Amino acid sequence: MDFFEPILHFFAQRWVHNIIWAGILAIGTAVAAKVASRALHHLLNRDDNPLPSSSIFINIARAVIWMIGGSFILDNCFGINANALVAALGVGGIAISLGFQDTLSNLIGGMQVTFMGIIKPGDNIEVGGVSGVVQDITWRHTTIEDACGQTIIVPNSNISKNTLVHLMPVGRVAVPVAVKDPSKWASLDALADELVSATKTAVSPISEFDKEPYVLFSEIGDFGIKGKIIFIVSDDSTTFTAADACIRAIAPIIAQPAK
Repeated sequence: MDFFEPILHFFAQRWVHNIIWAGILAIGTAVAAKVASRALHHLLNRDDNPLPSSSIFINIARAVIWMIGGSFILDNCFGINANALVAALGVGGIAISLGFQDTLSNLIGGMQVTFMGIIKPGDNIEVGGVSGVVQDITWRHTTIEDACGQTIIVPNSNISKNTLVHLMPVGRVAVPVAVKDPSKWASLDALADELVSATKTAVSPISEFDKEPYVLFSEIGDFGIKGKIIFIVSDDSTTFTAADACIRAIAPIIAQPAK
């Protein structure tokens, strides 16, 4: 019994109780932040969700939960009023905010481009001399993957300050078409339908379509009617293969002899 008395006396002290409860509340806060992060991630990736699936929302929610949990721990375990602490550190807070000016600028820039829907993951953009597909938007930077597969980190403040260009989707394919003798078909609609049907048959085994093929005629000249077959494939890596398959499929149609 004498062996346990020092241990019991140690745990009976008020400050030890406070530390234990602070640890328990910190664990509870961490669990709450983790659950909220997973719930938000699931919600943001739903098809009917109007918001972009950017991690900045998860980062903000996690920060808010930790701020609330930290204030509760300080107030109930250590008797420190968080509001009074913030007021006491007012002057120092100004100095800190000046030191973190770039960080705050990036945070505000990230919130601006995200909440206003300026960019979202999957967009093909060009900003500040770099271009690529947006992978994610965090509280500090936006991650872009360029055509070579390289990851480019762009500060959010650069996106809000510089000119932003939304480029055509990476999976977009435009195949030029020139038909010298369109009289072989009853109408241009019949020609377009045949080209679209051949394109679908050739490209479908390679990749699904984000946008179905369609024909856009643009010019009538000495060499007949010119236009483009345009479509968007779901798998960006198959763009060139899909274009090749489309050309091989429509070539016999365009080159068929007069009836």
